[in-house]
Amino acid sequence: MEQLLQLSPLMAGRSDDDKTVKANSNLPMLKKRILSDENIPQSAVKRLRDNGAASTRPKLATDIAAKRSFENIRLKISSSPPAKRSLENVRPKVTSATVVGVPTKATGRKPVPAVVPATVSKTALSVVVSKKRPGWDLKGQVADMQEKVSVYKGKMHYLTELNRSLQEELELVKSHLKNSKAEAFNAHQQISAKDLEVKTLLAVQQDLNTELQKSKTELLNVKLDRDNFFNVCNTQKEDLDGLRATKQNLSNLLELKEGQIQVTEANLSQAMHELEQLRIQVADLKAETARQADELCAQEMQRRKLHNIIQELKGNIRVFCRVRPLIGVEKEKYEQIEHISFQDDRSIILYKVEESHTGRERKEAVKYHFDFDCVFQPTATQEIIFEELSLLVQSALDGYHVCIFAYGQTGSGKTYTMEGPDIVTLDTMGMIPRAVGQIFKRVDELKNKGWKYSFTASFIEIYNETIRDLLVSKPEKNVEYEIKRVSQTSEELYVTNLKYKTVTSEEEVHRLLQIARTNRSVAKTAINDRSSRSHSVFQLKIAGRHEDRDLNASSVLSLVDLAGSERLDKSLSTGERLREAQAINTSLSTLGLVITSISNKESHIPFRNSKLTYLLQNSLGGNSKTLMFVNISPCEENFSESLNSLRFASKVNECVIGTAHANRR
Repeated sequence: MEQLLQLSPLMAGRSDDDKTVKANSNLPMLKKRILSDENIPQSAVKRLRDNGAASTRPKLATDIAAKRSFENIRLKISSSPPAKRSLENVRPKVTSATVVGVPTKATGRKPVPAVVPATVSKTALSVVVSKKRPGWDLKGQVADMQEKVSVYKGKMHYLTELNRSLQEELELVKSHLKNSKAEAFNAHQQISAKDLEVKTLLAVQQDLNTELQKSKTELLNVKLDRDNFFNVCNTQKEDLDGLRATKQNLSNLLELKEGQIQVTEANLSQAMHELEQLRIQVADLKAETARQADELCAQEMQRRKLHNIIQELKGNIRVFCRVRPLIGVEKEKYEQIEHISFQDDRSIILYKVEESHTGRERKEAVKYHFDFDCVFQPTATQEIIFEELSLLVQSALDGYHVCIFAYGQTGSGKTYTMEGPDIVTLDTMGMIPRAVGQIFKRVDELKNKGWKYSFTASFIEIYNETIRDLLVSKPEKNVEYEIKRVSQTSEELYVTNLKYKTVTSEEEVHRLLQIARTNRSVAKTAINDRSSRSHSVFQLKIAGRHEDRDLNASSVLSLVDLAGSERLDKSLSTGERLREAQAINTSLSTLGLVITSISNKESHIPFRNSKLTYLLQNSLGGNSKTLMFVNISPCEENFSESLNSLRFASKVNECVIGTAHANRR
């Protein structure tokens, strides 16, 4: 620091022209450093104080001024370009000056005095700068250069000494810093150890506080438990007093109950005796019930047997004749029915007035007399007719195949007889819905006797020898219906692709009948405005079982509305109606041929000649009961058709197909 103070007069005497030297100087730039009491290393201060140099140290303000002067000189020299530097501008007069140095690190002695340039005034510098030697004065120029070299050598020697001093000071600072770091590290280690100890003590304190709090809580809980225990003890004491009183009451009640128990035991003994007597009576009643059930079952079987005998006595093929009343314009055309008469409920007579064979005007009436199982006059209602029919429906429940079909010319009332009018009432209901109603009513009665039944319904029509499903409103294309046997060992038949509907009530069957009526083929002819152009066949498959007796009964009830036979000369059918009429007449002829073959007991029965007879072969054979309605028109103009229908019915009535057997197992 004292060396810096020795240079301060020289630094202060520099002129502004030295800025050029500063700008062009190639010396390294020194970082500006402000000297103060705070940033002076303490080791350097201590060393100066020990060597006795503290008295020669200038004040702090003087040191700062010297430092700033030195920095200005250095910056001006370093910033001057090499080409324009002129040592003459800064060449000072050489004077002797003593530089007070800092004691060295090794010996502590003062440095050797050095010669440094004295302060140069601004006037001298300006003279030196402005005076320029001529080009021929080479000796003078050499002298100037030597003078500059001398000045620079002095500066170099000074800077070298200054650098050495600073290096020694730096070493001291580094040594002191190292010791300080070691001391700081040791202090940091001690602080860390103390911090760890403090943390440990805090953790212990926290645990102790937690234990203390827990102990306080446990103490509080113990106090609460003690109070609750005292309360419970008081309550139990009160309960004990109450229990003692209750015990006394119960003791008294026990004595009373024991007395009652003794009485009850006596009554129980008597009741057990009575119960044993009742058990004997119940056993007797059960035996009587079983006996009565056996008798009831035997009576039911006997009833079925007698019922079948009665039906066989009446004939397994029976014919009912029905003459419909006059309707519509027929009442105006015919006041009364003159060509038909009835002797009783079993015979009908047709009259035909013909001219005498002698050619006279006198005419005589020809009588055609026919006897059937029952003949119904035009006044007969649907209910009266069904009373005669209901016995056959009962046979179907008993396990016999039953077939009921209506035959007659078109417009004779076949559809009305079998199904009823378009708007059905209880009085006008046809044979099919009445038969279904009787079956479901009878089934409800047989449930009490242990019988359970299931029913499957189907409804088809045979149109031009083609089977159609009347329960399908929109039939699919290319669907074929064929009649096949269920198996080779079974006589039961079924129709492929046909919709078989399981029914459980009378209402379900009525809905199916309504659908079938809508889908059936009808057309207008010259004889009938609404003529059925197909045979409709409603079949109800019946399956019954008696679990207790292990009895099974199955049958098929077939209700057929045949298409009306018609004479082509009267119906005037052409085209499609003609083909329909031909198909109808052919199938009806086949039906007559089949019945004749059965009556004659021929070996071959031509069932397969028609879809109708092939489907009904099980209901037309020996193991079935058949009823034919022959429907007659009351109009005299239909005399020939009525006569043909009655002749065909009379021929059917004479048939004997043998004894029917129930399908029971």
